[in-house]
Amino acid sequence: MTPIQVLHLIKTKKIEYVDCRFMDFPGLWQHVMYPAKDLVQESFVEGFGFDGSAVRGWEAINEEDKIIVPVSDTAQIDPFMKAKTLAMICDVKDPVTKKRFSRDPRSVARKAEAYLRDSEVADEARFGPELEFFVFDRVRFDQGINYGIYEVDSVEGIWNRGKDDDGNKGYQVRQREGYFPCAPIDTLIDMRCEMVSMLSEAGIKVMEHHHEVATGGQAEIDLGAMGLTDMADAIMFAKHYIKNIAAKHGKTATFMPKPLFGDNGSGMHTHLSLWKGGENLMNGHHYGGLSKLGVWAIGGILKHTNSLCAFTNPTTNSYKRLVPGFEAPVNVTYSSRNRTATIRIPQYSNDPLRKRLEFRCPDSSCNPYLAFAATTMAMIDGIKNQIEPGEPMDKPMETLLPEEQMLIDQVPRDLSDALTALEEDHAYLLQGNVFTEDVIRYWIKYKREMEIGALSTRPHPYEFCMYFDN
Repeated sequence: MTPIQVLHLIKTKKIEYVDCRFMDFPGLWQHVMYPAKDLVQESFVEGFGFDGSAVRGWEAINEEDKIIVPVSDTAQIDPFMKAKTLAMICDVKDPVTKKRFSRDPRSVARKAEAYLRDSEVADEARFGPELEFFVFDRVRFDQGINYGIYEVDSVEGIWNRGKDDDGNKGYQVRQREGYFPCAPIDTLIDMRCEMVSMLSEAGIKVMEHHHEVATGGQAEIDLGAMGLTDMADAIMFAKHYIKNIAAKHGKTATFMPKPLFGDNGSGMHTHLSLWKGGENLMNGHHYGGLSKLGVWAIGGILKHTNSLCAFTNPTTNSYKRLVPGFEAPVNVTYSSRNRTATIRIPQYSNDPLRKRLEFRCPDSSCNPYLAFAATTMAMIDGIKNQIEPGEPMDKPMETLLPEEQMLIDQVPRDLSDALTALEEDHAYLLQGNVFTEDVIRYWIKYKREMEIGALSTRPHPYEFCMYFDN
């Protein structure tokens, strides 16, 4: 919608509040609400002033005052508010210079799109993520000076099979056997349908939805491809709707990559394509039906996989998913068949418009604006420098000889390794001033101090299993 259309909607739908939403640095939505009467046409240029000093990741910025500028074409009536509320995603700007705030993740995404066009590689990068998540019936977790606990529960969980309860009907999902079961084993069908209907009403195209591999309420909703910033916007709305619909049903949804031990984690396999003049630039006659440009895009992603993981897999928990044995993409290679490869070339269709790459590393804990921007920059680097990805790996990894396996690079073992890779390999992200040195440095600093450091100083429950009797 245009600003004028938004103002007309507010009037005709009797909207009471405008909810202005923006991204903090790590990747969670923040918001501030204004009476709808305070939104005027000038607001879409001048914005609203606010104090950003307490926003995560902005604390070290001396100029605390910021303005948030509503983006009219993101306007959605929020169905979960009691008062009639119109939600809009906002850009964050400096109140004096009116320039985009460098640590605003949406600003980084917009700059990546501009750099792609300026490079003349393509007009648009399209992203189609597969959102995987868990829906639990109950969760509790806490950490204190003398305890550390977590527990999740689901009526589908295999651990409830022997439960002496009238509600136990014996249809629990076996461990790692949750792919595509029908009801009554799949208890989330109606809830997922409600989620998909709400996404469709919001203008977010859904390709399919289904139960995922893990026991205990794992689900997947696949989104239709959109441009970089539009898709990042869509993911934030999707996560908001999914979490709130789960809450409405008395459940809780999480995009944490690995909440269950010994079962598959949740990823965000992301389908990528580059377009110019309405033509899909990925289609061609090289490996997997790709163009040479598509092959070079693979080369760029593979070259920078380890540093990319600092943005696409940005939590300590992310690397508990990226381990062998759970169909996780642990091998830095590409394939048309092997699902443990970092990049897969789907072979579902020969339609030139559907030719694409599937980047399998990312998970939904990422900040999508930063993750998609970084991935785009890696593809551009591969294309501009004609980086060859080497030979594909189509053989199952378990059939390789040990000396063959040693020749294949692995994704980072943990977040610390990924951040070290980012320190050593980020020049490609600085092109076009898309990412800045400040953004890179502070991302590394924040993750090391607030997440890795915070975890490393706390006793872990399993340490008691291993060491208490020493």
